[in-house]
Order: sequence, then C-alpha cells, then structure tokens
Amino acid sequence: MRTLESLNFDNSYTRLPEHFYQRVEPRALKGAHLISFNPEVAALLDLDPCAVQPEALARYFGGSELLPGSEPLAMKYTGHQFGVYNPALGDGRGLLLGEVVNDAGERWDLHLKGAGKTAFSRFGDGRAVLRSSIREYLAGEAMHGLGIATTRGLCLVGSDDYTMREGMEPCAMLLRVSRCHIRFGHFEHFYYRNMHDDLRLLADYCIERYFPDLAGEENPYRAMFARVIDTTAALVARWQAYGFVHGVLNTDNMSLLGETFDYGPYTFLDQYRPDYVSNQNDHEGRYVFRGQPGVVLWNLACLGQALLPLVEREALEAELQRFTSLYESHELARFRDRLGLAQVEAGDAALVDSLKSLLAEQRIDMTRFFRRLCDFDGGDASIAVLMELWPDPSRLTDWLLQYRERLSRETVDFAQRRARMRGVNPKYLLRNYMAEEAIRAAHQGDFSPVNALLTLLRRPFDELPEFERFAGEPPDWAGAICLTCSS
Repeated sequence: MRTLESLNFDNSYTRLPEHFYQRVEPRALKGAHLISFNPEVAALLDLDPCAVQPEALARYFGGSELLPGSEPLAMKYTGHQFGVYNPALGDGRGLLLGEVVNDAGERWDLHLKGAGKTAFSRFGDGRAVLRSSIREYLAGEAMHGLGIATTRGLCLVGSDDYTMREGMEPCAMLLRVSRCHIRFGHFEHFYYRNMHDDLRLLADYCIERYFPDLAGEENPYRAMFARVIDTTAALVARWQAYGFVHGVLNTDNMSLLGETFDYGPYTFLDQYRPDYVSNQNDHEGRYVFRGQPGVVLWNLACLGQALLPLVEREALEAELQRFTSLYESHELARFRDRLGLAQVEAGDAALVDSLKSLLAEQRIDMTRFFRRLCDFDGGDASIAVLMELWPDPSRLTDWLLQYRERLSRETVDFAQRRARMRGVNPKYLLRNYMAEEAIRAAHQGDFSPVNALLTLLRRPFDELPEFERFAGEPPDWAGAICLTCSS
C-alpha cells in the first residue's frame, strides 16, 4: 500500500504533442477542507486509507500543493452540444493531474474538477460549486453500486470561496478517478481542424493504452470503433433499464470506454416517464429519457465521421448499423434479469414492452415495483403488495397472469429466483431529493449526510434498516427540484 506522496505516476498523455493540451497548475481554494474520502476508490490506486491525512487531501486536492509525480494539464477537445458543433471546448474547469499505475498494472486517471481557469474556460471562472460536486460524487458511487460503468470520486474538498451560479454558492473540488478521460470530442477536434496526422496519433495512443488487443487487426481503427459501439450500447441499455436520465448527452460528455461521464442534471426516475427531461435548460427535449439510445447512436455517428480519415465510410456505417439491435439485445437482457427470467423465450420482448407501457401509463415507481416483484410467488398476499403501488390495480392484472405463466417455465424455484432478483433490483436508489437533502446540510456545514449516502449507495441491494426511509415514496417536494446545466 502507498501513501499520497508515493503513488506510482506514469503520465503518458504528457508525452503527446503539447498542442493536445495546456499545462496549467490548479488555483488554490481558500480554507480548503475535506468533506468526504472514498476508501474504496483509494484501493484502486493502492493507496492506504489509514495513511491518508485529511489535511493532506485538502492540500493536494484543494489546489494549494501539487501531488508528487503529477503533471497537471487541461485537455483540448471539441464536441457537439445540443446538436451544434462547438470548436471552443476543452477542460475549462478541470485538470488531468496525471495517471497512476497500480500493482495490478491498471492505469487510473486523476482528474481535479473545479481547479480554476484554463485556456478553454471561455467566459467561465473554472470553479465547481459544492452543490454540483456533491451530486457528481454521489452519482459515481450510485452507478458503481448498480454495476453501471462510471467515473468515481476519491475525495471531495470544500472551501471558503464563493462564486456566482444560482446566487452566490460555495466552491469545491472533486478528485475524479477514471480509466479514461478521452471523449468523442477529442477526435472531433482534430477531424474538423483537418489535423489528420494528429488524429491518427491520438487513435494510435488510444489503441496502445486502452485496446492493445486490437493492434493486430487488419484495421485497428475500425476495430476500436466497433469496440466503442459495443461498450456504449451496453452502457445506455443499463441506463434505460434502471431509469437513469443523463441530461446532457453532448459528444464531449461521451467516454471512449463506455463509462458514464460528466454528471450534471442527471436523474433516476421517481416515476417511469419515457417523456421525462431532467435538464431545465434542454428546452427542446433533446435529451429526453426515451430518446437516449437514439442520441447515443447520433453521437457515435459523430465519432465515426471523425474517423473518416482512418476508416472507409462503408466500414464505419456497417459498424453503426449494428448499434440498434445490439442495444435492444442488451436492454432485453437487463429486463430479463430484473424479472428473474434465466431462460430466453421469443415472447420475452413483448412481456417487457407491455410492462413498460403499463409503468408509463400509471406513472409507477419502477424501482419500488421491481423490488416488490422479487417476492412475487403468485399468491394473493404478494399480489396485494404489488397492487398498492398502482393507481388502477386492475391495469396490472392481465400482465401478472402472463408473468406468472412465464415463470412457470423457469427451472429454478422461488427462493433461488428471489435471491437472484434481489441482486439486480435495488431497494435504494440515489433520488434527487436525497442528494438535495445532503446538499442543504452541507451548505450548513454538516457533511454527515453526504458520507451516510456514500455508505448506502455502495449497497443498494441490501436490507439496511437504518436507511429504511430512503426505500419509501419520495416526498411531495421532490417533484419541484429544478436541475440545470449548472447542476
């Protein structure tokens, strides 16, 4: 196990040409103090949590001192924002501190969000506020707990600094840990500037670092694109299966490795609403929940276009054509898991589709419904528990009959199926009101709710009596929470 000062840095991105980035040091926060530390993420870095001092975390990740071995830089990229290409993008409030290689040979990016102005800040101040930092910190653990690929946070640092967002708000820094900070927009930058040699250099770097098994392919760039399609289709299928709305699916917020990236006005649905738009700045509803698979395909097409100097158009189009069936297969598999269906039958898609239609029609809390469905044994008592969630219980009757008949052809018994279903149907989910409660407490100097939620979100499938209230119906005021790009 290592200390902060002895982390094993090997900063490969700094060995690319310097016009790929800007070298810049963090701007220190005033009165930096530790809010939360995540020992599970520390373990990924071989960092000994018992040897980490809160003052050191505040010092290194509050921007006042450089971590030994780090070489901070702001990456240059571009991207399509709400469908419009923006050439001025880049790391405007975050810095890639460096890359830590653990004893298992895994390489982890350390990225400090809220670190101050860079050449790509445009008119921004380069800061992150406490509110949005808490939301991203909690979201990473929530997604990881659900088994959804994501960036995560090592620690969250607060300060005495304030900046203007929705009024004057306290500033914070989040140390984000991820396998990859390469976005679709990195490739778009070099494509649209006709810097095709640099485009190839970036692609070669990504293949060597992230996809070394593809180096021997006839066209490794096409193989890389195919791999990105595979992982991204699996990712968005999990979003849809668990009711996750990203909110800002711009191409600069899409990870090359299929990780959930750059959390902003995200939402886990309290009610199953396909027409739900989580971002109040999304006036045209581009990033509506039901539209996420289509938007992701559009974003993949943008990446494909950026690879045209390296791969023939017909080959890229052939790879893109695989996405829809691949996504649908992944999504159906996720819903089969949630329904406890181990065997594959031709009618399963219709069973899932009819359930989703009913959930949308009645605006059912999908999370609570599936958790109760784990205990469905066909008897009157288990049916009654399910019906409690439905405004019109009669609408569920026919579907339950079909589901019971489908279960009769499964080979496992009820106890086995219930155990398996409880392993994929969470009792707890990071709902907006939970994050809002933690944010309000943090603004009053009480960080215990943030750390309590961190514990809960790591174990969303367990029975945790001390957190029972979070398994119930969200409070009425939850529907009035307003999320924007600043969230």
